[in-house]
Amino acid sequence: MSIKVYTATSPAKLLLVDDHPMIRRGIADLLGFENNISVVAEANHGEEALAYLANHSVDLIVLDNNMPVMNGLETLKKIREREIEGKVLLFTVSDNSKDVQDALQLGVDGYLLKDMEPEDIIKDIHKILRDELVISPSLAPILAQAMRKPAKSADNFDLTEREQQVLQMIAEGLSNKMIGNKLGIAESTVKVHVKHILGKVGLRTRVEAAVWAVQQYQK
Repeated sequence: MSIKVYTATSPAKLLLVDDHPMIRRGIADLLGFENNISVVAEANHGEEALAYLANHSVDLIVLDNNMPVMNGLETLKKIREREIEGKVLLFTVSDNSKDVQDALQLGVDGYLLKDMEPEDIIKDIHKILRDELVISPSLAPILAQAMRKPAKSADNFDLTEREQQVLQMIAEGLSNKMIGNKLGIAESTVKVHVKHILGKVGLRTRVEAAVWAVQQYQK
């Protein structure tokens, strides 16, 4: 699927899921100044979010983790199981290593902590919508411990030259589409390379691969 270009006439649709109305309102007000982003719905917890998503499509779901009825990780799991389209950002106070690991294994598109600056939230939301990975910088040590990373270096996994190129570009934070454009290949071909890399290296998600790739190429 090609990346959609969001404009003032075709804004990205966001669903905010948080049990604190003031948090939801704060994010909605913050994004209200962005012409290419529109908060289309709010929910108090995961069950409400899933009920909405059963009949509506969105481009990004912003999830708190600590919520009643159904928390963020449980909601993320249901979203993946039901193959609901849309990217998912966990926006939470939890820097618990198990929460981070679980989110990675479920294929979250971003994991941000609520203590970040408002302008950085906006920047990172735009990055997610451009198919880029976003992780709070302060989580780097936790990610290094939490992820199931291989002991060997990238040179020891029998990666092809093309796979090494793709892996290095993942480390640079490029999306699959950007990688395809740079290498002159289709985005679908990049996805195949990523799948092969994950299998060879022994990782489960692109997020894990991105973190590990940074450790390999940006030492």
